Amino acid sequence: MITALHTLIYCDDPDSARAFFRDVLGFPHVDTGGGWLIFATGPSELGAHPSSWEYEGTTGGTDQRFDVSFMCDDLSATMAELAAKGAEFSGSPVEEPWGVTVGVKVPGAGEITIYEPKYDPPALI
Repeated sequence: MITALHTLIYCDDPDSARAFFRDVLGFPHVDTGGGWLIFATGPSELGAHPSSWEYEGTTGGTDQRFDVSFMCDDLSATMAELAAKGAEFSGSPVEEPWGVTVGVKVPGAGEITIYEPKYDPPALI
C-alpha cells in the first residue's frame, strides 16, 4: 500500500537548494550518502486539477503536469520567520480563492509557492 509521497525538485545547484531546505526551512533530513539529502516534509495532500478551466467568467489552462507547494498556518508569520533566515520572496502575498500565496526563491532551483489555505487541509485532519 502507498505509505507516503516522495517529491523531487530538479536543481541547477542542488547543494544550494539542499542548504536552503536544511538551514532556512529547517526540514529534518537524512544523508543517503555523498551529501544526497532526503527531507521530511510533513503531512501531504494530493489534488487532481483540470488542465483547462472556466472560473467566474475567466478561462485558463496549463501544459504543466505536476506542481509542488508548501503549506503553512499563517503566511505572514512564516514569511517573517523565513526572511529572518535569509529567504527571498518574489512579490507580495496574493489572495486566491483557495488561499493566500507567495513565491519563495529556492537557490539553484527557481521558485516554490508557499500558501495559507482557506480550506481545511485533509493533510492535517
